[in-house]
Amino acid sequence: MKLRKIVYGMLCMGALASCSDQMNYHEYNNYDEDFVKLNFSNVGGLITTIYLDLDTDFGNYSGAILGSATDESQYAYTGNSIETFYNGSWSPTNAQSGTWSTCYSGISNCNLFLDKYVGLTFPELEQNADYKPQMFRYNNYQYEVRFLRAYFYFNLVRQYGDVPFIDHFLSADESNTLSRTPAKDIFDYIISECDDIKDLIIEDYANLPADVVLPSESPETGRVNKATVLALKARAALYAASPLFNTDNNPELWHRAATANKELLDYCVNERGMKLVSDYASLWDKNNYKNATDELIFGRRANRESSTMESYNYPVGIEGGNGGNCPTQNLVDAYETTDGCPVRLVDGVWTAEGSRVFDPAKPYDDRDPRLKMTICVNEETGWPTWNETPIYTYQGGANGQPLNGGTPTGYYLKKYCQGDIDLRSNSTNKSAYHTWITYRLGEFYLNYAEAEFQLGHEDVAREYVNKVRARKSVNMPSITDSGEALLKRIYHERQIELAFEGHRFFDLRRWKIADNTPIVGLNIIKDGEGKFSYERYVLSLDSRKNEWKDAFFVLPIHYSEIQKSNESLEQNNGY
Repeated sequence: MKLRKIVYGMLCMGALASCSDQMNYHEYNNYDEDFVKLNFSNVGGLITTIYLDLDTDFGNYSGAILGSATDESQYAYTGNSIETFYNGSWSPTNAQSGTWSTCYSGISNCNLFLDKYVGLTFPELEQNADYKPQMFRYNNYQYEVRFLRAYFYFNLVRQYGDVPFIDHFLSADESNTLSRTPAKDIFDYIISECDDIKDLIIEDYANLPADVVLPSESPETGRVNKATVLALKARAALYAASPLFNTDNNPELWHRAATANKELLDYCVNERGMKLVSDYASLWDKNNYKNATDELIFGRRANRESSTMESYNYPVGIEGGNGGNCPTQNLVDAYETTDGCPVRLVDGVWTAEGSRVFDPAKPYDDRDPRLKMTICVNEETGWPTWNETPIYTYQGGANGQPLNGGTPTGYYLKKYCQGDIDLRSNSTNKSAYHTWITYRLGEFYLNYAEAEFQLGHEDVAREYVNKVRARKSVNMPSITDSGEALLKRIYHERQIELAFEGHRFFDLRRWKIADNTPIVGLNIIKDGEGKFSYERYVLSLDSRKNEWKDAFFVLPIHYSEIQKSNESLEQNNGY
């Protein structure tokens, strides 16, 4: 395992945000330990470096997102590295190892800080006017760093299972003899660490005491706080209780998960006054760091000047659009009618049995409002917002196949794209904020529902699923299911509510229901009279119909990492 050198820096392409403002950054080069200890700013540079390893996914695989390795979407172009996850080429010598290297780099810097830079007093700076507020921030850094280390371990354990555990800055000899710690112990560590720091870390950077606010600037709010710590604990507890890791279905783990998620909800709702925002789409728009603060617990803000998400995913056929990650018919099928009936397309015929509102001639109208907030459908108008012509995804349409990059599924992605970004050559509005949702309240309502179901508390499970469905801009009917049907509804609600937020890939694995289910697109044909016909088809680009192996529930460790450990690091079974 390579341990990164001490690098202090600002990524000019990135910035962080939580609920209301961005984190302040400082730029540094490589310096030694004595330099770092000179002042607050130098130490803060190391903290910045650690924060920059927080994950996002605005197209991590050369434009493709992790959702395109699941039934959420299909990438429009062949030969992309996302295909490694499902085309049979996934192996220890061809592993997607970015999470491994990034997380262990972050852990290394966390351990460096905790080993060498805790307990400083900066006596030569005591007479400075800002000494007290700077020391206040500095003394909180250790709790932020302990959270960040636990966060990196969570990302590792959910992806690889057992992983090496390191709680101090390693010597070269130690780094070459690492072995794996059981996933159970990693989860226990994460939860224990969160419990240790939850009442020590700053509760809210936006509400600091007046005497510790720096005189020349507003408080930073893009940093970890108590709610963030509780969110990591709650998510880790849910994963630890899930079938992939809780192989004997120990109810105590489900009880721990329910308790941790309720603790977070009680704190956020009762003490912080948070709630589900009325407008679902505001969760990812350019002003979400201001307008969605009631629900956003923590987010990682990407570059303010970026339009890469839009360039990757705007429909082909409009200037600057490349198609990109195209939502599947599998996902579209999950959106019910507004009166709660499932929609089906069988032998070219749309039906919604029992629905009072569904019109087969307009199959995307009167559906769960989250459908059109998330996905661009055939004949949609006003997408992007500056576009004056409808989007036509039918065969031969202005935005469909056979255009290069034309959607193979019949749909284009809207979620996380900022529709007012105008990629036309004469536009001056080519950028906007993009904040990756790390934790938000809606997830934890569904986490709590899942854990309570597993404990046999079906009334509570239904209540919390229905809270999500009752969001003002969604307003879907309450569910009344029980038993296994209720569990499927909980899974179903996560699929819709959390689509494209990075959950689906790991949810399918922790539930142990990922398999070789065909990925389906929609072939739309327009006849001479202007009428459309529809045909579901298994995507010809797709290789996910290869035989599923249980080994795929976790990722392979790259063979180079095993070599570096002198073979003390064992490979995951089945690779």
